[in-house]
Amino acid sequence: MAQQLSAKEPTAEQIAEQKIYKQMGVTDDEYAKICGFLGRNPNYVEIGVFSVMWSEHCSYKNSKPVLRKFPVTGPRVLMGPGEGAGIVDIGDNQAVVFKIESHNHPSAIEPYQGAATGVGGIIRDIFSMGARPIALLNSLRFGKLQNDRVKYLFEHVVSGIAGYGNCIGIPTVGGEVMFDESYEGNPLVNAMCVGLIDHDKIQRGVAKGVGNPVFYVGPATGRDGIHGATFASEELTAESEAKRPAVQVGDPFMEKLVLEACLELIDSGIVLGIQDMGAAGLTCSSAEMASKAGNGMELYLDEVPQREEGMTAYEMMLSESQERMLFVVEPKHEAQAKGIFERWGLHCAKVGKVTDDGRLRLIHHGEVVGDMPVGALVDECPVYNKPNQVPAYYETHASIDTTRYPEVTELTDALKAVLASPTVASKEWVYNQYDYMVRTETAVRPGSDAAVVTIRGTRKGLAMTTDCNGRYVYLDPEVGGRIAVSEAARNIVCSGAEPLAVTDNLNFGSPDKPEIFWQIEKATDGMAEACRELNTPVIGGNVSLYNENAKGAIYPTPVIGMVGLVHDVDHITTQSFKNEGDIIILLGETKAELGGSEFQYVLHSVTEGRPPVLDLAVEKRLQETVLKAIQEGYVASAHDLSEGGLAVALAESAISGGIGAQVAINSELRTDIALFSESQSRILLTASPDKADALKHWVASQGVPYQEIGTVTGTELSVAVNGKQQIQSPVSELEKVWKDAIPCLMA
Repeated sequence: MAQQLSAKEPTAEQIAEQKIYKQMGVTDDEYAKICGFLGRNPNYVEIGVFSVMWSEHCSYKNSKPVLRKFPVTGPRVLMGPGEGAGIVDIGDNQAVVFKIESHNHPSAIEPYQGAATGVGGIIRDIFSMGARPIALLNSLRFGKLQNDRVKYLFEHVVSGIAGYGNCIGIPTVGGEVMFDESYEGNPLVNAMCVGLIDHDKIQRGVAKGVGNPVFYVGPATGRDGIHGATFASEELTAESEAKRPAVQVGDPFMEKLVLEACLELIDSGIVLGIQDMGAAGLTCSSAEMASKAGNGMELYLDEVPQREEGMTAYEMMLSESQERMLFVVEPKHEAQAKGIFERWGLHCAKVGKVTDDGRLRLIHHGEVVGDMPVGALVDECPVYNKPNQVPAYYETHASIDTTRYPEVTELTDALKAVLASPTVASKEWVYNQYDYMVRTETAVRPGSDAAVVTIRGTRKGLAMTTDCNGRYVYLDPEVGGRIAVSEAARNIVCSGAEPLAVTDNLNFGSPDKPEIFWQIEKATDGMAEACRELNTPVIGGNVSLYNENAKGAIYPTPVIGMVGLVHDVDHITTQSFKNEGDIIILLGETKAELGGSEFQYVLHSVTEGRPPVLDLAVEKRLQETVLKAIQEGYVASAHDLSEGGLAVALAESAISGGIGAQVAINSELRTDIALFSESQSRILLTASPDKADALKHWVASQGVPYQEIGTVTGTELSVAVNGKQQIQSPVSELEKVWKDAIPCLMA
């Protein structure tokens, strides 16, 4: 039986009588289950270990039922959910490894370190699989930029992302930022990392081989980050500021050493299992590695490197100090492993061994201070099927006519207003702080539909993006979920790549509220349907619940991270208009759809109604048609129509190309709707005059509706609708409005 560690800590009896476990997020029923697994009351160390392993952040106890909906296999999938990151085959014995994770709550309390350690954690997930990280992306959400606290959070989150990524030498190549009152007080900070690996180097986090030693590598353990997983599994409140110590502190220079040393260790072929100490630190890594191997583990906590005096077993097990890894080798390889880390100036400590009894046993100062079944910690955590309820707002929005607003007639001014919206405006203020060219393989920089990184020694490339419109998901979670996946895939296709797979970050409010759980269920229904139709399985991801503020839940924001394969670098395509005289062609149908649009938000100050409809069969046909057209060499530029509709897409292509366009469209829609509707499944293409006919013939043969709408030319953007001039402005003026918006607000 486990002994009590310290008289300073509550006894097992006090924990039970005073219900101290509730302070750790453990319910009465969960406590009873834990007592049943142990056959006794847990001591302070054990209840701490159970509380983090059974938190939503580690166990997905509220989200497992909906996660099971996702397609997770496919002909290219080498590793799906369950490991540090998913892996997809890209041919030639190579694979791409990628994952997205959130650091929302820490970033709300301490934005710089919250964001920085989010980046550090996702990098470790990638190299723990044996892959070299080659690119970083992010997906960020904040309140309105007119708010001083929001400005502070925005500035320091971006600084934290830049500070960590730039120092470790991995390019931050893409991402997205959206601003809305919904995210006041609870920003979303989702970090994604992409890596490359050879098939024979793939690793798993397993503790193989009874009797094999378990090693700890990385900086010493401190008291930072204790109960970080629990902190991420509860709502932010006015008292959350007092939990600032739960936010970890990152050291990118140390992580660089750990990264290179671990990759050398993996390259040596002696590693049996390796995993990073992320959420729940030593607890999660040891329990999960043992569980996946069907083994147990014994840890000698006196051997754990400690940077603070008098650390208790509870503190060591729950610390989330950064840049730490756990790995297993055979005894005969101990000296070789230690030698590798010594060459990198890193301490490698033997802190345990693999056992055959299926238990996690903790020994401190010669006493057993924790003795728990591994299966109970990892595999037997409770799973809840939460009640759901259709929200009243959803019913109300069904009857709202989003075209009822008075017609906006000054459409040049309207375009400038939408371009100046921080959500649409240039994000140069953000990505100019990032080093996106380090490693020199970035072929498409931030600012186009998707970033593209080439693969050294080949003609292949990887396109990558993050996408989600939380307003759409709020107005109709199922349709919004379909759109999030479809838009990500559309962006990948517009870059000249074949969409491969998805990693998702499900950011929602409290699942304890039936209306929120309904949002989660419906959004995942839509996402799963789109992933099946577009052949983009979900290979991993993250769930971040309890994202609430004083006014209620954030907009449901299931961020999609997607990677695609560019089969030949000649296929790489960007959104910018290219050459004088190129023909502009709009693919897809424009409908009267303003619900959740940027035009609705900026011009009418509301988010209401229903989002645009999406037919997945139409979407799939569009994407396949455009990708083939790109691969055949017909296309000069491609740009997905999203926020701001056709008017903004034309402006963005003109601005990024530094050239104007003469556009004329015919439409039965009201003019402002025709230009700013956000109807789905639309792509703006250009082609040189000698290839335009071939492009149009190909598109028509595939049954995709299209219009030839103009020519790339001059220095102005001129748009006529039904023969009447509606937008006319020098591209330089539009560019100034678009580029100055965020810097002016941040000044």
